Amino acid sequence: MAALAATAVLLALALIFGGGSDSQHAEASAAAVPGEPSVEIVSPRNGARQTSHAVVVKAIVHNFHLAPRQFGRPPQLGEGHIRFSLNRVPDCVDPVKLLHAINSPIGNGRLVGASFDYARYSGPNGVLAERIGSAGSYSPGTRPEIFYRGLPPGFYRLILNLAQNSGAVTQFHAVTNFQILPRPGHGPKPCPKDKVPSAKAAARLNG
Repeated sequence: MAALAATAVLLALALIFGGGSDSQHAEASAAAVPGEPSVEIVSPRNGARQTSHAVVVKAIVHNFHLAPRQFGRPPQLGEGHIRFSLNRVPDCVDPVKLLHAINSPIGNGRLVGASFDYARYSGPNGVLAERIGSAGSYSPGTRPEIFYRGLPPGFYRLILNLAQNSGAVTQFHAVTNFQILPRPGHGPKPCPKDKVPSAKAAARLNG
């Protein structure tokens, strides 16, 4: 039951902070069109919970060629690379912004947490991100995998977008949400009086 409750919280947080069932259904619909590109996340699976502070992201790309030698060059039909974007859901949120996010679940009202797309966390992909100026936004990859390390406990949202050689993003994407558990007795610090815990807010949204 506890695992099911945690998964429900993850899905509710996805509605508030972006990504979730709507994005997954949209991607599934796109993947259903024969011949169109698509990408799916194999790991971490949506709703996963783990104690490790490192995450190995693996994806499967269909009808789209990952072209390392063409990175940064003019776009070519059906080839390019992947944009990996990892954000951590804030532990505490402004209740006014939270209400706006809940009321605008598919618009610009969604809240965006801290990015982990820096060399410190995403390794060589993060180094490349710093080189092209995308650090803090996304880590580019020419392979369908990336390794994040040193992630603190919390809820995370991961988005993968297929991009052209030039870096221009396409409509083809995948989303997953997961949690890194704290050590026993080392949960998040209490929120300031002017903010609310995002996990509790998500639990109320489910209830």
